[in-house]
Amino acid sequence: MQDYYYCLTYLHFALGQGGHKPCVPAFGADQFDRQDTKEYKAKSSFFNWWYFFMSSGILVSLLVLTYIQDNLSWSLGFGIPFIMMICALIIFLLGSKKYRYSVKREGNNALLRIARVFVAAFRNWRFTPSSIASEEEGRGTVPHQSYEQFKFLNNALLTTDGSKEDQKVCTFSEVEEAKAVLRLIPIWTTCLGFAIVLPQSSTFFVKQAATMDRSISPGFEIPAASLESFSSISMILCIAIYDRLFVPVARALTRKPSGISMLQRIGTGMFLSAVSIAFAALVEMKRLEIAQESGLVNEPNVTVPMSVWWLVPSYVLFGVADVFTMVGLQELFYDQVPSDLKSVGLSLYLSIFGAGKFLSSFLISVIEKASGGIGCYSWFDNNLNRAHLDYFYWILAALSVVELIMYMYYTRFYIYSRDERI
Repeated sequence: MQDYYYCLTYLHFALGQGGHKPCVPAFGADQFDRQDTKEYKAKSSFFNWWYFFMSSGILVSLLVLTYIQDNLSWSLGFGIPFIMMICALIIFLLGSKKYRYSVKREGNNALLRIARVFVAAFRNWRFTPSSIASEEEGRGTVPHQSYEQFKFLNNALLTTDGSKEDQKVCTFSEVEEAKAVLRLIPIWTTCLGFAIVLPQSSTFFVKQAATMDRSISPGFEIPAASLESFSSISMILCIAIYDRLFVPVARALTRKPSGISMLQRIGTGMFLSAVSIAFAALVEMKRLEIAQESGLVNEPNVTVPMSVWWLVPSYVLFGVADVFTMVGLQELFYDQVPSDLKSVGLSLYLSIFGAGKFLSSFLISVIEKASGGIGCYSWFDNNLNRAHLDYFYWILAALSVVELIMYMYYTRFYIYSRDERI
């Protein structure tokens, strides 16, 4: 019965997060007017500060709520977030009269419009590009620079019988909407490597930390899980530095309101993530070497004489990588989808990390079976002094580099669906 209640709690939590996470940043960004230059610049900054306060909440949870739950009461530990959510809901409702709501576009919703483009393109697959160009020339349409990209979708601009009855033909803007969504698929795919690396900081890093010297003073050790707070601290500091120092300097050099493009920001974070996991692999190699030299290979419960502070740089780099990649992806998937698909775009962004966690679990399962034969120690053995997390980390580092190269290749051909002023 207790397991049933736990499952029900997790289900409610998943439903709440699924409705909350994609909609809050989309609704917040919708409050900025794209036609107003000052507000347009502030919209990019909004995503930074939204992530800043979310990271601050995570830090408070790691430092305060975990202490309350471990030392005072689990009921109080869960009760405080409940009260805070009620207060947040009240504040949210108080501002409802001042919110800006986007005007719904007439006609079919965006999903139906995009589906209609793909159906029409498939139906007209026999038409040649020249016939489509002639059709557009007859209408007096000037092709956008993305006209040559995903040319098979241009077939949706024609009807089956080749007539020019506009009411039966997909419009150029509808085809552009479909192409905008399709252009995000390579970005989604190449960011999976980043999403696979991300969960390691809250799983294997903690297992590593538990075997290392965590003493600060005689008789006091920091909890292994509390090291995650370094990621949150680095996120908070990096966001403030990025928004208040880096962006103004980069803006003066590039003449872009956001300093660097969204794709450049994402790529920077992917690079830092690869460096972070490679550094973690080097630290694990050193930890195994010290365990071997100290004769602790068969003593998994004895502390390895190596300071846990060696893991801190990886946590810090992970936090900085989050600020670049996750905030950049959030902004990209919000900005590049049709106006009535903003929350769907952010859902697509969040699905990267859901898929990444599944792929991480799958990869671990495969390696566990492949490396843990009879008489062998798997890379993820409970005795970490016999395991080889360093091998796993090197695989993730190599995967990150390959995906970064693929990302850089695809972004060379990426065409923004709007003038990329941010």
